Amino acid sequence: MTTMESLIGLVNRIQRACTVLGDHGGADGGGALPTLWEALPSVAVIGGQSSGKSSVLESIVGRDFLPRGSGIVTRRPLVLQLHKTEEGQREYAEFLHLPRRKFTDFALVRKEIQDETDRMTGKTKQISPVPIHLSIYSPYVVNLTLIDLPGLTKVAVEGQPDTIVEDIENMVRSFVEKPNCIILAISPANQDIATSDAIKLAREVDPTGERTFGVLTKLDLMDQGTNALDVLEGRSYRLQHPWVGIVNRSQADINKNTDMIAARQKEREYFATSPDYAHLASKMGSEYLAKLLSRHLESVIRARIPSITSLINKTIDELESEMDHLGRPVAVDAGAQLYTILELCRAFDRIFKEHLDGGRPGGDRIYGIFDNQLPAALRKLPFDRYLSLQNVKKVVSQADGYQPHLIAPEQGYRRLIEGGLNYFRGPAEATVDAVHHVLKELVRKSVGETQELRRFPTLQAELAVAANEALERFREDSRKTALRLVDMESSYLTVEFFRRLPQEVEKGGNAAASTTDRYGEGHFRRIGSNISSYIGMVLETLKNSIPKSAVYCQVREARRSLLDHFYTQLGKKEGKDLAKLLDEDPALMEHRQQCAKRLELYKAARDEIDSVSWTR
Repeated sequence: MTTMESLIGLVNRIQRACTVLGDHGGADGGGALPTLWEALPSVAVIGGQSSGKSSVLESIVGRDFLPRGSGIVTRRPLVLQLHKTEEGQREYAEFLHLPRRKFTDFALVRKEIQDETDRMTGKTKQISPVPIHLSIYSPYVVNLTLIDLPGLTKVAVEGQPDTIVEDIENMVRSFVEKPNCIILAISPANQDIATSDAIKLAREVDPTGERTFGVLTKLDLMDQGTNALDVLEGRSYRLQHPWVGIVNRSQADINKNTDMIAARQKEREYFATSPDYAHLASKMGSEYLAKLLSRHLESVIRARIPSITSLINKTIDELESEMDHLGRPVAVDAGAQLYTILELCRAFDRIFKEHLDGGRPGGDRIYGIFDNQLPAALRKLPFDRYLSLQNVKKVVSQADGYQPHLIAPEQGYRRLIEGGLNYFRGPAEATVDAVHHVLKELVRKSVGETQELRRFPTLQAELAVAANEALERFREDSRKTALRLVDMESSYLTVEFFRRLPQEVEKGGNAAASTTDRYGEGHFRRIGSNISSYIGMVLETLKNSIPKSAVYCQVREARRSLLDHFYTQLGKKEGKDLAKLLDEDPALMEHRQQCAKRLELYKAARDEIDSVSWTR
C-alpha cells in the first residue's frame, strides 16, 4: 500500500539526490541540463520580512531552530524535510552536507544554518540558489517537506548589493512559478492584505489560486475591535484552498525561550476562546496547517507520479544518447591513449573512404574532373592557331635551316609535333591540381564529420595537417607522372601513323609539278592536317591515361596510405606528447561530467520510485 510516509519520503530522497548531484532547478541557471527538481511537487514558503514566516515554520516543527536577526536572515533556500517518528523517540536533526552528525541541540542547528549559508555566500549579505537540506525527525511533526525562501523585501540595507530586492524576487519567483510548486503565502493580519508581498507574487504566478494556501499571522496583534474574518472566510481575497490563521509566539515568549509545545497549546486556546474565531477553531493554527499541507502534498505527489516516471525514463534515454555523443572520458594510461588516438584516426579514415567510395557525397566530383573538366580543357587548346598555315610554314622553314627539305620535312614534323604535344602539360597539371583540391576538401569534411574528433582540437588539427601533407606528396608524384606521360608521347612518335600517310610523289606523276607543290600552300596545309590528326590521336590517349595516373598516384594512395606517415610519427611519441594530443576542450569535459551526474540522478530517482509499491 502506498502511504503518506512513503510518498513524501520518496520525494524527500529524490530532492536530496538532486542537491547532491547539482540539480537546483531553474534557480541555479543550469538551463543546459534537464532538471528533475522542477518536476517534483514541493511546498514553498514565501512572505515579507516582517510577515512572521520563521515563526510559522518553527510552530509547524515545534522547535526554535531558525536564525533570527535584522535584515535578510534566510539567504539560501532551506529544504526542511519533516519525518514523523514513534512516540517517545528522541528528536534530532540532520543536514545533508553533514550526513554522519545528528543534532539534538536545536540551537546548534540554528548556528549550522548560519555557518553553512556563510560558507556559500561569504559573510556578505549576498544570496545563493543552492539549497540547504535539513531533515528533522520528531514524534511532534507530520510528514511534510517545506522550502523556506528568503523574505521578500522592498529596500536594500547596508552591506547588501543594490540589486538585492530584484535578486530575491527572481529567486523566489523561480521556485513558485513552476506548476508543481504549492505556494504557502504568509501575510500578517495587522497589515492590509492588498499590500501583502506574498499575495501579490502568488497572484502573479497563480492567478486562479489553485496552488496557493494563504496563511494569516499575528491575529492577536490586530487593533482592538477589528478582526480578519473577511480574509479567513475568503471574502477579501478568495483562494481555491481555505485560509489558515496562525498565532505566533510573542517576542516575550521568544526571549524567554518558551517551549514550542506549550506555545501550540496556547495557540489552540486562543482560537477556542476567541469570540471572533471560535467557529473556525478546528481549521486554525499551526498544527492544522501542517496536517492540511501534508495531506495535500501527498495527494499532489500521488497524482504526479506517472508523469514524473515518464519524464525520468525519457530523460534517461536523452542523457544516455548525449553521453554516447560526448564519448568516453580520456584514459590516463599511455597505451590506452595511443589506442584512443588510433581509434579516432580510423574513424576519420573510414569517413574519408566513404566520401571517396560513394557512401557520402564528394567523391563524384573527381569523376566530374575526368569527364568534364579535362575534356573541356583539351578542347580549348589553341591548335587552330598553332597549326595555322603561317605557323606551319614558319616552323618547317626554321627546321630546314639553309638546306630546304627534299621530300618530307621530317625535322619540321618532329618540331611541330613536339611543340603541339607540349600544350598537353597544362591540362595534365590542372587535372592533378583539381583532384588534389577535391581530396583536400574531403579531408576537411571528414575531419569535421568525425564526431569523436571534436573533443580533441589539437589532435583534430594535427590529423588534418598530416593528411594534407600526405596529399601534397601524392600531388607531386601525380604531377610528375602526368607530365611523364606527355613527355613520353613526344619522345617517341608512332611511326606506323606516318607510314599510312599518302606519299608526296605519286607513281608516274610529274616530278616538276610535285617539286613546285612541295613548297606551295597545299603542301603546308597537308603537313598541318597530318600533325593535327596525330595530335588528335595522342589527345584521345592522354584523355584516358591522365585520369588513370591521377587515380593511381592520388586517389588510390589517399585511400590506401593517407595516414601512414602520421602513424609512424605517432609511434615515436612519448606519453606526455600523446596526452597533449588528447587535450579535450575543458568546457566539453565539464559538460560530460555534468551530464554524468544528471544521469546518475535520474537513475537514482527511477530506483527510488521502483522501490515503492504503487498498488492500492
